[in-house]
Amino acid sequence: MISILKKRNWLAVKIIALVSIAFPLGIMAYEFIILGNESVVFLEDYPIAIGILIIIYYTILLVLGILWILSQLSSLLTLRNETKKNEIMHLQQQVNPHFFFNMLNNIYGMVDKDAEKTKKLILKLSELMRYSIYEGERTTVTLDEEAAYIQNFIDLQKIRYHKPIDIQFKKAIKVNASIMPLLFIILVENAFKHGVENLTEHGYVHINLTGNAQRVVFEIENNFDAKNTSTKEGIGLKNLKLRLYLVYPKKHNFSITSTNGIYNAKLELLL
Repeated sequence: MISILKKRNWLAVKIIALVSIAFPLGIMAYEFIILGNESVVFLEDYPIAIGILIIIYYTILLVLGILWILSQLSSLLTLRNETKKNEIMHLQQQVNPHFFFNMLNNIYGMVDKDAEKTKKLILKLSELMRYSIYEGERTTVTLDEEAAYIQNFIDLQKIRYHKPIDIQFKKAIKVNASIMPLLFIILVENAFKHGVENLTEHGYVHINLTGNAQRVVFEIENNFDAKNTSTKEGIGLKNLKLRLYLVYPKKHNFSITSTNGIYNAKLELLL
C-alpha cells in the first residue's frame, strides 16, 4: 500500500513538473510559429486575470518546492540521528562481554575449591551484569551510578586476586552530573587485565573521579610489566574513542601515557 502511494505521489509530481515546463514553452511556440512574432514578451497580450492565475500557480509551486526540500532535509537529519543512536547502542553493547565470559570461567574453576568465595563472586558479577544490561541501554546515567558500578568492579577484583594490590578509588563529585553509561569501565578493566594481573608484587591501581556542573574528569594510573604487555591498541580503546567522538564531539579530552612501567589515562568531559 505504501509503495503504491509513493508511486502515485511521484506520478503527480511528474505531471505537475511536465505541465509547468510545457505551458510556457507552448505559449512561446504559439507566439513564434502560429503568430509569427519575432520576439515574445511572456503574457504581454493576455488578459490580466490569466496572468494573475499563472503567477499564483508558479508561486504555489515555488512554496511547495521549498517545503518539499525542507521536509527532505528534515528526513535526512532524522535518519542521520537514528543511525548515530543505533551505532552508539551497538558500541555500548560491545563494551565488556569478554570480561563476563572470563569471570564465568574463573567462577566455574572455583566452585569446588571455595564455595563461599564463589557465592560472593556470583553476587558481584550479577550486579555488574544488571548494570551493563539495563543501565547500559539508557542514554545517560548519573555520575554516582557510574561510580557505584566501578566500585562493584573493584570489589570483584579484590575477591578474585590472591595477592596484595594497592587499589585506591577517590571520588570528589560536587554535582551529580549525567554522562553516557559505561564510559570508564574499559580503562579500569585494562588496568587490571594488562597491568596488575601480570605482576607478582607491588601492583597498584589508583583512580580519581571528579565532577561538577562544567566538567567530569576521570584519571587512572597503574603499573605493569613492560615485557609482557602489548603496545597495540585494543578493540576496547577504539570503541571508547569512537563513542566519545559520536557523543562528545569537541567536548572531551582523552590522553594516554605509558612510560617506565607506569600507565596513565585521563578522560575529561565538558558538560
